[in-house]
Amino acid sequence: MSSTTSNPASSTILPGGIEEIVSLFTVTPTDTPTPPAERAEKIARPRFGTVFSDHMARISWRREEGWIHRRVEKYGPLQLDPATAVLHYAQEIFEGMKAYAHADGSVWTFRPEENAARLARSAHRMALPALPVDDFVAACAALVRVDSEWVPTAEDSSLYLRPFMFASEAFLGVRPADEVEFLVIASPSGAYFAGGVKPVSIWVDSEYHRAGPGGTGSAKFGGNYAASLLPQSQAAAKGFDQVCFLDGATNTYLEELGGMNVFLVMDDGSVHTPELTGSILEGVTRSSILRLAADRGREVVERRIPLTEVVEGLASGRVTEAFACGTAAVVTPVGRLAGDTFDSTVGDGQPGELTMAIRAELTDIQYGRAADRHGWMRRLA
Repeated sequence: MSSTTSNPASSTILPGGIEEIVSLFTVTPTDTPTPPAERAEKIARPRFGTVFSDHMARISWRREEGWIHRRVEKYGPLQLDPATAVLHYAQEIFEGMKAYAHADGSVWTFRPEENAARLARSAHRMALPALPVDDFVAACAALVRVDSEWVPTAEDSSLYLRPFMFASEAFLGVRPADEVEFLVIASPSGAYFAGGVKPVSIWVDSEYHRAGPGGTGSAKFGGNYAASLLPQSQAAAKGFDQVCFLDGATNTYLEELGGMNVFLVMDDGSVHTPELTGSILEGVTRSSILRLAADRGREVVERRIPLTEVVEGLASGRVTEAFACGTAAVVTPVGRLAGDTFDSTVGDGQPGELTMAIRAELTDIQYGRAADRHGWMRRLA
């Protein structure tokens, strides 16, 4: 039998204002909780994005009322009218985060305020209401506290959090919706590289573009990912792991992968990445790596990077390492880069020294194995 209760914070873990918002979430426990043995089996063999915890956090928005009805409720299907705006006009955005179990049993997440700020920027671009940063963090905390037993404890595992927002009003007409839903769901996730970190192969697509000037490239919007599916499939058919896109204006400069930012390490030790031109997603992992590289005394350069320069640099040895980054894989070494007119090995084809050092440092911070000198981690439970 389900019951509705308040969700008070047992102690001040997050800043007081956020804890106060967490306490506003009502909790309606699921009437069909996953049996402990079944939950343990699912966590032990997680299939990313296919297994979900028992609950979801939710906040509604109405144009005349603002953000209302903060709650944690049973995970389950959403009831949508066939005319629901998101189904016709794609007015939706999302984020990707992780909750990490630390050795003392506490649960933490990484730079959630940055994800919240990016969601607000995406909302602005998609004519959706901006969810306050404190509400965003509180929703994640409220869900994790209810489903804390779903947080994996195996090495390099985590509880993946997917906050998302969509136009829920039922109407046919091209205008911003007057009703919106924000939810957070959670999926236990194992190590991205189950057999150890392996370099990936990248196909540089010269036909399709992920986004263009003035478009939605800087928003974490599902349509951008949908646009990458065909070229990603074509790259996979050629035997490549991922696809990298060039800029839509000149088809000349590196931009990003289908879901990750890209970095180059030069023979002088400098670290280069495509600058944010409005068509590249401002990754939270990306900005963290820029900071960690600078901490190591590396020159960090954000600029437009011509593909021709990369190909020449790989041939001459000027480019010594390449890697991609994002929430899911953290840092992914690139061992091969190819396109219509070239096929190049990056360095010796193995993960680069700086690539692996930054990956280790970042994951050590996230899992509490290293000091959080930048104050990036937030305790949720």
